[in-house]
Amino acid sequence: MANNYARGQHDTRPWGTWEVTDCGKSFCVKQIVVNSGGILSLQLHHHRNEHWIIVGGTATVTLDDQIIEKKAGESIYIPVETKHRIQNNGTEPLVFIEVQTGDNLDENDIVRLEDKYGRAG
Repeated sequence: MANNYARGQHDTRPWGTWEVTDCGKSFCVKQIVVNSGGILSLQLHHHRNEHWIIVGGTATVTLDDQIIEKKAGESIYIPVETKHRIQNNGTEPLVFIEVQTGDNLDENDIVRLEDKYGRAG
């Protein structure tokens, strides 16, 4: 098992921000904020599952071929190797907690299939 995240690690992306709020040997917890109109890349992961808990705003989630609306207090589970993305079609920031579990937790385990901002795979 490898976890390459550290508590307090953060980044700004074209769609918003993320920050690691907790982590351990086989898990990572991030708070993610998606700006109004922001959309993450359509992606999958080879080594991790994700559980998203919406805490503010409304999310439009793509999970394989399904489009699912989620609001504050709702959650969704993303199994390993599943195509997914989240977007904020609202006017307020979308805030969600992402809990990653798996045998290799790393930002390099992002396979981008489509990206609005032109970022490569």
